[in-house]
Amino acid sequence: MNTGLTYSAWKKDYAPILSQFKGKKLFVLFSAGKDSSAALSLILEAAPEFGFEVEAHAGAFPVHRYTAAEKERIGAFWQERGAAVAWYDMDITDAEIRATPNPCLPCQDVRRKLLNKILTASVKEWQRLVLVVSFSLWDIVSYSIEHLLTDIYAPAGPEIDPPPSKRFIETAQRFYPLVKMEEGYSIFRPLVRYNNADILGLIAREAIPILSIPCEFKDYRPKRILQRYYEKMEMRFDYRRVLDFAEASLGLPDLSAYTGMEKEEYLRKFF
Repeated sequence: MNTGLTYSAWKKDYAPILSQFKGKKLFVLFSAGKDSSAALSLILEAAPEFGFEVEAHAGAFPVHRYTAAEKERIGAFWQERGAAVAWYDMDITDAEIRATPNPCLPCQDVRRKLLNKILTASVKEWQRLVLVVSFSLWDIVSYSIEHLLTDIYAPAGPEIDPPPSKRFIETAQRFYPLVKMEEGYSIFRPLVRYNNADILGLIAREAIPILSIPCEFKDYRPKRILQRYYEKMEMRFDYRRVLDFAEASLGLPDLSAYTGMEKEEYLRKFF
């Protein structure tokens, strides 16, 4: 297992971004999985050095993963680290999404609606807000494969250059570590430079507790299936090369395609 992801290495990679967060409030979208747990650990260590506040918010869904015991065990760890996790229960059951063709889609919609509800109720100073999401390098590699297959095997249409799909607009932004919106808030992705082994190395080294109950719907997510392949092949990727490929071959939109969106549209449709 690679253990190269340390706070000092991460800080070196992200110092130009972290230095922009003085006086900001970093709103960590926390799932208690390995990626968001690694991100929260790194951000908490950086907070006093770079002068920002940290809040961790967790939507406890799907319900079967977030038992009272799990939330208590994980919450106690982060409480000792100085971050009281805010857990939010959903007014929807697993049974309701289990009956759908792909439970991951309504699950994501539930989480998005919850985030908008929380932000609307709690954020007074949008200029201070930094939303932290924990996409990894393996996630964006999988998005690259997804979009390649879509381009190659999609049914031919009358248009030579059809407009990009909503899915492409949504996932393309995730290749960028920082998006600064014109309305003042920002989106920060602190793990897009790192492979899964790097993240697991940090989790093991710091003995960070993560959810022990696997999601029964995980096989509905293509990127989870692809990641098992990367593991079996012991594959590692380089962020710069992945980004260069995506820009040249996938036509990633410029950041300006996102930064001017009104927050109601962006957070409801594309975040």
